Amino acid sequence: MSTTTSDTTTIGRMETRILREGYGETAWHGPDLKAALADVTSDAAFWRPAPGRHNIAEIALHHAYCARGVRAKLSGVDAEPFILEGDDWFALSDESSLPWSKIFAVVETEQERLAAIVADIAQRESPMADAERFNLVLGITCHAVYHAGQVQLIKRLHGQ
Repeated sequence: MSTTTSDTTTIGRMETRILREGYGETAWHGPDLKAALADVTSDAAFWRPAPGRHNIAEIALHHAYCARGVRAKLSGVDAEPFILEGDDWFALSDESSLPWSKIFAVVETEQERLAAIVADIAQRESPMADAERFNLVLGITCHAVYHAGQVQLIKRLHGQ
């Protein structure tokens, strides 16, 4: 079964909305990732709830890395080098490797770039199958919501 341009546009609009549910607009389920990160202080960002557990800075940078990967898949263009060398999770114990303000800016930039790709796809036909594209957008949104919950918990444990 093939989809029409109209179907692709409708799916693209749904993808744009879904993406905003995870990052960018207050969702019915509680704080999205942008809201969860918005009031994080540098002290809280690098506070580790227990040895071997991720801190908020690591979670945020991990999500930015994943959003970058989804953007590359959706666009069909290889992702440019990331802000730090490595893959997926980056050990960040303090601001010496990357300040919190820069990490937050990277998350914001990656989400904006992802949203632009998704919005662009909503305006034209995508070379990617609708279901595959939808699954990627839904997946990164669920990823953002999952990590928003972690961030909220760490902030509470930290006493922020």
